Amino acid sequence: MIALDSHAPRITSAFSTLGCAELELVEALELAANHGIDAIEIRALGSTIDLVAYFTDRFGSPASLAKVLEGSAVGVCAFNTSLRLVGATARAKEEFLRYLPWAEAAGVRSLRVFDGGETADEGELAEALATLQWWREIAVREGFLADMVIETHDFLALPDAIPRFLEIAPDCALIWDTHHTWRKGGQDPVETWKQVRRNTHHLHVKDSVSRPGPRLPYSYVQPGTGEFPMAALRSVLDADGYSGIVSLEWERLWHKDLSHLGLALESAKRSGWWSRPKW
Repeated sequence: MIALDSHAPRITSAFSTLGCAELELVEALELAANHGIDAIEIRALGSTIDLVAYFTDRFGSPASLAKVLEGSAVGVCAFNTSLRLVGATARAKEEFLRYLPWAEAAGVRSLRVFDGGETADEGELAEALATLQWWREIAVREGFLADMVIETHDFLALPDAIPRFLEIAPDCALIWDTHHTWRKGGQDPVETWKQVRRNTHHLHVKDSVSRPGPRLPYSYVQPGTGEFPMAALRSVLDADGYSGIVSLEWERLWHKDLSHLGLALESAKRSGWWSRPKW
């Protein structure tokens, strides 16, 4: 398995397996290799988001999973869990901890969690911090190498929520969902980058138009054919020498009307939407 160094001189291209949830692990890795993608972040495989059950059924042990990944030219940059910092129940925390043996054995250093919440009020901020502190105590005690990485999905997509949260959790790691803070939060990605750049080594990207869709007040479209200001985002990333992960989150598992992931990857490449010479 390739090393994913956030300080490397080039960006790591990736995609989420939300876009190919029906595939087996090896098939998802092959899809990435065929499209020149460096890594995948695993959210779903074999048509399930219960990754621990999937890994157990297909590989039996963390060591066996690690062996498969060691033989792949494509890396795994994250396991995407369902835990939410706000509203984290005892059962949800237990489910999250089940990922650790697999992540540790496979050398996967990022475990995605959601922020949760709806208002970014003081109560939600305090609850999010409490869950983060719960994790940090366990991670230190057990000596885990993997870390919790928080996606800007719910309350962190709201205007001004990110700087308020980073005031109380300045060292947390973020996955910046660039589309969510833009569409849901109405924020300019160039301005949001100024808020998140110290904490972010992993970006989600996708494209959409303002036309209402079946489930949302907007519609996802092929990368490079919508309204997301990708050129402006790439410009500020270039200016700052960003060398982390840029991952296409093609949400086909949730939005069945979307095309196959391979077509989205071809569209992104054809339009030059997320590519530049040194990526």
